[in-house]
Amino acid sequence: MPNRIKITGLLISIVIILISSSCTGGKNDTIRLSSLDLSGTRQGWGTVMLDKSVTGKDLSIAGKKYEYGVGTHSNSRIRLELHKNTFRFQAEVGVDDQALDHPGSIVFIVKADGKILWQSPVMKPGSPAVPVDLKISGVKDLELLANDAGDGIDYDHADWALATFTGNVSKINGWKPMVETAEILTPKPGPMPRINGTKRFGVRPESPFLFKIPATGTRPLKYEVVNLPAGLTVDAETGEIAGKLDLPGEYPTTVKVSNNLGTAERPFVIVCGNTLGLTPQMGWNSWYVWENNVSDSIMRAAADALVTTGMIDHGYMYVNIDDCWSVKPTSDNPELNGPGRDRKGDLLTNKRFPDMKGMVDYIHSKGLKAGTYTSPGPTTCAGFVSAYGYEEQDVRKFVEWGFDFLKYDWCSYGNIAKDQSIAELQKPYLLISGILQRQPRDIILNLCQYGMGQVWKWGQAVGGNSWRTAGDLGGSFEGIGTALFRDGFDVYSSDSLHLYGKPGGWNDPDYLLFGFLSNWKGQTVPTPLTPNEQYTQMSLWSLVAAPLIFSGDMTRIDEFTLNVLTNDEIIEVDQDPLGKPGYRINKNGDLEVWKRTLEDGSIAVGLFNRGEEPATVTAYWQDLGITGKQHVRDLWRQKDLGGYNIQYAEKVGRHGVVMVKITPEL
Repeated sequence: MPNRIKITGLLISIVIILISSSCTGGKNDTIRLSSLDLSGTRQGWGTVMLDKSVTGKDLSIAGKKYEYGVGTHSNSRIRLELHKNTFRFQAEVGVDDQALDHPGSIVFIVKADGKILWQSPVMKPGSPAVPVDLKISGVKDLELLANDAGDGIDYDHADWALATFTGNVSKINGWKPMVETAEILTPKPGPMPRINGTKRFGVRPESPFLFKIPATGTRPLKYEVVNLPAGLTVDAETGEIAGKLDLPGEYPTTVKVSNNLGTAERPFVIVCGNTLGLTPQMGWNSWYVWENNVSDSIMRAAADALVTTGMIDHGYMYVNIDDCWSVKPTSDNPELNGPGRDRKGDLLTNKRFPDMKGMVDYIHSKGLKAGTYTSPGPTTCAGFVSAYGYEEQDVRKFVEWGFDFLKYDWCSYGNIAKDQSIAELQKPYLLISGILQRQPRDIILNLCQYGMGQVWKWGQAVGGNSWRTAGDLGGSFEGIGTALFRDGFDVYSSDSLHLYGKPGGWNDPDYLLFGFLSNWKGQTVPTPLTPNEQYTQMSLWSLVAAPLIFSGDMTRIDEFTLNVLTNDEIIEVDQDPLGKPGYRINKNGDLEVWKRTLEDGSIAVGLFNRGEEPATVTAYWQDLGITGKQHVRDLWRQKDLGGYNIQYAEKVGRHGVVMVKITPEL
């Protein structure tokens, strides 16, 4: 009996404790930030790390080690759902010691329902941690931000050390975005002939001319060019224009494409002179899917796929090999190592490219152009032999092989340059462009130096036909979406890049990262960009007149990816012959309106929502510089929406876009 009484009393005590806990809602419980699901975190590099720094090392700020916390990288956003309960949030924040001796700088911010609750001073490597201690009540969404302090995101290793919540912690959730389904918006091309791609094409006197007329419609198609100048011929079956022009000048022609259903025709101007790249380049690059695994067979398969998918019929023409085709002397892989040059100093390919000229000839046989890659430094970014000291000899080899495009990547030249002065930044590009201009073959020059020295202000003056404006969008696989919005929107707007792009020279914010990409772990996986973000990238690139270079797996393009890449009305905006890049005309928080003036007097307008929830974006006629009734056409859906006065508004999904063409109604 006594034992039964003791057991009964114990059970009653347990019940009382449970009831007490239930009545108080567990308000005295504590939970670590690092124990929550933070997979919805967005950041500029790497992935969010739990109880580690962003580099995977132990958390450490100003020499002090921390047992737990969260490591991120600017610009980062940890979003939490608090459901209006009361909590105490505590942490110590600072720049992780892994960034010591580097120029990192971060501002930490805590936001509640969009309003700033707390903000740190500018934190630098070695600065002591700053404590955070906030009572938070009635808040639905809490955001923990680690933002770049104005000098770029390099080495911005942000630590939320000892981060905890105290209160009814069972109600805290890590926020996850509601990702939309991949909806195909654009109708497939119809059976009637339609001519696509650029309306102006540049060539130098006496250079080989190769241009395939891009057109859709039921096959077979017949091609004709009226007023084609002497020296050029067109293949009526393939639409390939070839030959040479002797005399400089503009040659207006009319292209006609027909099938048994009808005929399409469109003006096409051939400009013979010293300016190439009259519209932004379109094509494919190997880097973001194949990186150091690229090979001859991969390049040929990509060329085949550009044809079989029909991308060639929408204006995509370049098949560009990136890094890792030359020899890497330090590699232990016999396919890659060996002598980098022969006894005459001529550049050698590694064993994955046994016949470079044969590969280039194969690409040309498809009606496509071929591009290559090297660096002005002694080695490429991946450590392969490059051009330093052999620039003239290497360019002659590129001409011998038949290349049409050269990406010239700064890489190890940083060890050669005396300083970061404009003269030193320009030096290797002036050298290579001068060599290219003396060749009997046209080679488009892409300057890849990541926006140093505001390259957009002088890129064309040193011979560039396009120039990278910022870092790699895909430097971190998981950070592609963050980089898209930072480098695509913010860099372009803050530096007014639209003032510097024009025919012959274009701002290049990096490649189109759709489909299957490398995750830098030896695998190819689906892009981290959501469907909306893919529409956003394609729209923004077209509005700012950027090169449309796809860098996903050409052999595994799904229907959605192909649909995004081949909307001819979007491509027409990118390839507009006026060559006047668009720019942002209005920003209201996360909502932005961008405008591009087109050759026919109409305006292409992008309504962008950079926020996390659907929102209505409005384009006002006053901001667009127009008046009266305007006709609006949805370019993604290729659908006329009717006439509007004063403004046009549309609900836009998370990270999404609505892109329209606005034309005065007669």
